Amino acid sequence: MSNFLSDDELQALGIKKYGSDIRIGRFAILYTPELLTLGNHVRIDDFTVISGSVTLGSYIHISQFCGIYGGEKGIIMEDFSGLSSKCTIYATSDDYSGCSMTNPTVPDQFKPGYIDRSVKIARHAVIGCGSVVLPGVTVDEGTSVGSMTLCNKTTDPWSIYIGIPARKVGERKKDILKMEQQLWENEYNG
Repeated sequence: MSNFLSDDELQALGIKKYGSDIRIGRFAILYTPELLTLGNHVRIDDFTVISGSVTLGSYIHISQFCGIYGGEKGIIMEDFSGLSSKCTIYATSDDYSGCSMTNPTVPDQFKPGYIDRSVKIARHAVIGCGSVVLPGVTVDEGTSVGSMTLCNKTTDPWSIYIGIPARKVGERKKDILKMEQQLWENEYNG
């Protein structure tokens, strides 16, 4: 038996839409598969939890023990983006200021500060292990986020960020754009 779900098992999940070459680990948890859209060449490793509205482009890898919480506003991961192990992406969050009650068992009327803002992990953005992205943030194109980084604000494209909170420490090379072009050409011609 494979560590990844078979085509029949994928179909039985009720995923909203998915392309070809989809590999989802047997121990991944999809709470709302009817809100999940997957492109082509997507791999979701074991012990990852995905809930809410989530759209993954093509050529995406989500490593083990990640949490992706899309809520209603949703999370979009564009082509060639990826999450290393133990990353957490939140489009939703309770308000911990004391102005709202917290947790999913409390009725919405008692949670006036509840946060639900879309998150975008843009093309070629990569998030290092143990990092967290908060609601409303865009990790812009080509951004590299180092391990254990807290992204609480939108990043600049093709930059490198580290720390808590995230701070820009450099620029990222764009060599991968030529490689992307070759990959697409090979896929189209292959």
